[in-house]
Amino acid sequence: MDFKAELKRHTTRVERGIDRHVPRPDTRPVRLHTAMRYSLEAGGKRLRPVLTLAAAELFGTLDDSALPAAVAIECIHTYSLIHDDLPCMDNDDLRRGRPTAHKAFDEATALLAGDALLTHAFAILAENYSGQLAAALVRELADAAGSRRLIGGQMEDLLAEKKSDATPSELEFIHLNKTAAMIEASLVMGGLVGGATETQLAALRTAGRHLGLAFQIIDDILDATADSATLGKTAGKDAKTGKTTYVKLHGIAESRRMAAKNTDAAVAALAAFAGTDAFLRSLAEGMATRAA
Repeated sequence: MDFKAELKRHTTRVERGIDRHVPRPDTRPVRLHTAMRYSLEAGGKRLRPVLTLAAAELFGTLDDSALPAAVAIECIHTYSLIHDDLPCMDNDDLRRGRPTAHKAFDEATALLAGDALLTHAFAILAENYSGQLAAALVRELADAAGSRRLIGGQMEDLLAEKKSDATPSELEFIHLNKTAAMIEASLVMGGLVGGATETQLAALRTAGRHLGLAFQIIDDILDATADSATLGKTAGKDAKTGKTTYVKLHGIAESRRMAAKNTDAAVAALAAFAGTDAFLRSLAEGMATRAA
């Protein structure tokens, strides 16, 4: 398998799916839809929608059946980034190498663009799936993006800022929900479209949970060790703002060990699909090397 070629194949499909399933920028109101597209089309790794497509292919789904689900995932992820960057949250000026939405437009437009992407994600699912599959996909995405997971993790993250006595268990709760929940959902939604069994969905969920934690730990390490040009966002901000991170609580060396442990656990869970998991396994292992 040529991993780079496979990754490009998936990301190209994601870009095509975004263009197909998201309103054009000239849709009225133009400023709102331009802002939605501005943030969606800023690029990024497209990790979550790629995971959805790759998970569906584990079960022989090689057509575009999983593409609407993948785009819905990316809409939710992008909305969360827009809101995360707002002055009332992390107050960031840079995202994916260019000005954040509230800097490129204004705070109110960015807020509404995020709201619109959140809502549109569920419209995509309703318009492209039916019956039990539609219900399962909506349930999975709503749970992952809701108050007990993504938004709950963000709330706990805000509460932990500048907290001198934050514990490892508090940090894990934040990122099992703020980060790992959506990565879990990405794999599980691909599995749902592909017709996975409950046992197979459980394996995907386990892989996603560990992959999500590894991703966040690596992100924390890179914030402390890389520059803004490399990251595409403001580097070193976690330490400056007193944010509770894996590096702050565990140090860089131990954080690297924890990232490797979670990567290994994700790969072990994917072994349930031995023979078809080469791309996902390579993706997980490649993520770990970013912080080496």
